[in-house]
Amino acid sequence: MQLGTRWPFRGTDRPGNLPEVVGFALDAVETDDEITPDAGADWRWTLTWLEGKPVIELDDGTVIRYVAEDDSAQIVLPAQAVDDEDDW
Repeated sequence: MQLGTRWPFRGTDRPGNLPEVVGFALDAVETDDEITPDAGADWRWTLTWLEGKPVIELDDGTVIRYVAEDDSAQIVLPAQAVDDEDDW
């Protein structure tokens, strides 16, 4: 694993060496308020390289992974806690 960089959430320069499809995934997360309804001004992305592929994690736990085999990006949202007494 190789550490990449960190940058602020929304509206800032990103690392230039990311695959184009990863940039599209970043745009989707940053512009969809339903995906990140509690986004804060202090949130940051963290880029690491795992086996030569970028893995990007947002402070809330959202992860974007590059899938080289089909040149796609996978967005994994953090689990949402459900406070429902009937489930216990």
